[in-house]
Amino acid sequence: MNEIAEMTFEQALAELESVVTRLERGDVALDESIALYERGALLRKRCQDKLAEAEEKVSRITLGDGGAPTGTQPFDAG
Repeated sequence: MNEIAEMTFEQALAELESVVTRLERGDVALDESIALYERGALLRKRCQDKLAEAEEKVSRITLGDGGAPTGTQPFDAG
């Protein structure tokens, strides 16, 4: 599951959509459904984490009187 930690938001979301589609079709065996559900949960968390990271970056930016960003701080996504 380490590859999920390396996915971009877009990659994780696309795979999550694929997992949901397969589960909704209902044509997979029970064991595979459970594995898909578990992977989907990890993908969902990755998407949530990436969104939270983006929100943190945006919250660090404030606009000055001229509409230009001021008070930005480096963000360590690390």
